[in-house]
Amino acid sequence: MSSLIQDSTNQQKNSPPQSESITGIVERITFHSEESGYTVAKIQVPRMRELVTVVGSFPNLQAGQTLNIQGEWRNHPKHGQQFQMAQYSETKPATLTGIEKYLGSGLIKGVGPVTAKRIVAHFNLETLDIIETQIDRLIEVPGIGRKRVKMIQSAWNEQKSIKEVMVFLQGHGVSTTYAVKIYKKYGEKSITTVSENPYQLAIDIYGIGFLTADRIARNVGVSPWSKYRYKSGLLHILGEAAEDGHCFLPQPELLKKATELLAINGQEIETEVIINVIAEMDKNKELLIEMGEGEMPLCYKPAFLNTEKHLAQLFLEHLASLPLVDIDRVRNWIERYTQSKGISLSEQQQKAVEMSASYKVMILTGGPGTGKTFCVSTIVALWKAMGEKIGLAAPTGRAAQRLGEMASLEAKTIHRLLEFSPATMGFKRDKDNPLPYTAIVVDEASMLDLFLAHSLLKAIPAEAKLLIVGDIDQLPSVGPGNVLSDLIQSERVPVVRLTEVFRQAASSRIIQAAHSINQGRYPNLEPISDSPKTDCLWHKGGTEAIHGVQTVCELLQGLIPSLGFNPKTDVQVLSPMIRGAVGTRNFNQVLQNLLNPLQYSKPEVNRGGMIFREGDRIIQLKNDYNREVFNGDLGRITKIDSVEQEVIIQFVDAQSAASRRVEREVSYDYADLNEITLAWSISIHKSQGSEYPVVILPIYFQHLMMLSRNLLYTGLTRAKKLAIIVGSSQAISVAIKQVNQQQRYTRLRQRLMWNNFSF
Repeated sequence: MSSLIQDSTNQQKNSPPQSESITGIVERITFHSEESGYTVAKIQVPRMRELVTVVGSFPNLQAGQTLNIQGEWRNHPKHGQQFQMAQYSETKPATLTGIEKYLGSGLIKGVGPVTAKRIVAHFNLETLDIIETQIDRLIEVPGIGRKRVKMIQSAWNEQKSIKEVMVFLQGHGVSTTYAVKIYKKYGEKSITTVSENPYQLAIDIYGIGFLTADRIARNVGVSPWSKYRYKSGLLHILGEAAEDGHCFLPQPELLKKATELLAINGQEIETEVIINVIAEMDKNKELLIEMGEGEMPLCYKPAFLNTEKHLAQLFLEHLASLPLVDIDRVRNWIERYTQSKGISLSEQQQKAVEMSASYKVMILTGGPGTGKTFCVSTIVALWKAMGEKIGLAAPTGRAAQRLGEMASLEAKTIHRLLEFSPATMGFKRDKDNPLPYTAIVVDEASMLDLFLAHSLLKAIPAEAKLLIVGDIDQLPSVGPGNVLSDLIQSERVPVVRLTEVFRQAASSRIIQAAHSINQGRYPNLEPISDSPKTDCLWHKGGTEAIHGVQTVCELLQGLIPSLGFNPKTDVQVLSPMIRGAVGTRNFNQVLQNLLNPLQYSKPEVNRGGMIFREGDRIIQLKNDYNREVFNGDLGRITKIDSVEQEVIIQFVDAQSAASRRVEREVSYDYADLNEITLAWSISIHKSQGSEYPVVILPIYFQHLMMLSRNLLYTGLTRAKKLAIIVGSSQAISVAIKQVNQQQRYTRLRQRLMWNNFSF
């Protein structure tokens, strides 16, 4: 370390740290947190032999930038000498190397390291002035065309504007990622919007919630007693409730959560104040109150109440009439069809096929191995014989693909079936433009949430038949509502529940175990060995959760490939939770390093503390209608372009009648990477509607708050060929005993049951 640093160290021993100033070029970023902005960077300071470690909160630091940094030297007990930044300013790099690194750092879309080298080689020290005042001259540089010049000009101008916004937001604790999103949303009005009503950010910007908006509001001087704050807090609580599956909250529960959330310096807001705000919001239709049983006020976001009411109305309208059918003719067809195919239907299946011709709406439910698929294929064949025009759909691409393969017809995701239009941000298919089908199958209906079910029902023609297929014992939808369960419990919709497990399916230990779990019995699991005899295995995996991580890695390196499976493509690790040693977050980091490790020839990008590499498996976290990618969709990163600052992800769509895979590539700007996360491991909730050749389920007491029978059942039934449970037998027993069907606040069931129902 240089004498300058050594002198500073000696000073620290005898006196408090003194503020100093250093100027240098950023060589590399060692660590950066998108949330806090906390950064560890290596800076090349003139006259110092070694790179200086600088730490502090930087909103958007890039290699190649030249900074003047004020701060003080500190001696970290583990990492040694560091310069703690107090404040800094950016200066234009004065050397050719600095200019080249600055331009090629990814700061400017359209300029990567190769292009930067060409520009600097052509213009030398005048480079930045040329870009600032005569940018058209970039056409002189070999390999740069007019289109690229326009892109660089736009990015340069936008970057200057973004920097102003970033500097402002940095002072209020907003990360770089969100600063870019704010600028994309509001443009030149960004600072004005944030200053006047920062709570608007919680509504408009994905990833910014009430807590972040509240912190910004405090910093810009918005009163903590502001009605903006109270209203935003109440809507935030209802939004969080929706993420837990609720369509509303009883007012006492909303009040309890609000007084805790809105407390100032530990002092809770008076309940009466919140009640008055709720009443005002109800009057202004910002929040709606409906009286429940015992005159209990139930608080809805307007869209939730209106959608729930209308969904019930649509179902009742479809149930109000029956199709004219010659049931004897249907039975004769079934007899001829089964004889010609050399098959037979169980009594339950026979009933389901007959009902599919006799009712406008019906539900077919049952566990694995009970013949749901066989029953649906027979119903589709019957509908074809009846001359119906058939539509097939499922919530996810993988489920739709399986449905299409089974029925030998085109199947689509529900979103594609309804034809989303980015221009209107809505579906093209609705009551005024219904689907062109007279009979529709919707599979994996346990995944249907309130809003998707409503969009679907709106688009179904009045005369069309609807077959709803799903496993009622699986986890409910990720989104709000409990549609399949509410429909069944209302007893207003005809239901056939298949319970008989067929002989061929019964040979699968996975199916045996699933039914045992569903009946509250500990499953018969084969202890793991080098030569397993069944398709459902158990590995104790040690007593501690961290041992489970090691066990999973050993399985992926040893047993899995020895059985002929590809660990990178055939295996899905499903965890009950995100956090913890055996949560998806830690597993993803460990499995990425194991299955897709760092290679200097392989591009990667760090966003939000998460590293994405080419070849990584990812999962979409929100519905993105513009890209036509939806919550839970799985994909693979095929390209990371540091010049264009974009990540290309390949998704598999289901639009074919057979097993043909339809793949498409989707582009993500770096700023939008918080919409995805790694998917080497995903939560059991996110796995709904999908099947994988091999599933590994870590089950430990670390997941105690999440363990339940339907969670374990759902995870196990995702496996097609092999399931491996890793963890303690005691934790498995707890999961089986815990019938944790969390009560979701919905009223669809009641609305369907009310005889004097009105809208």
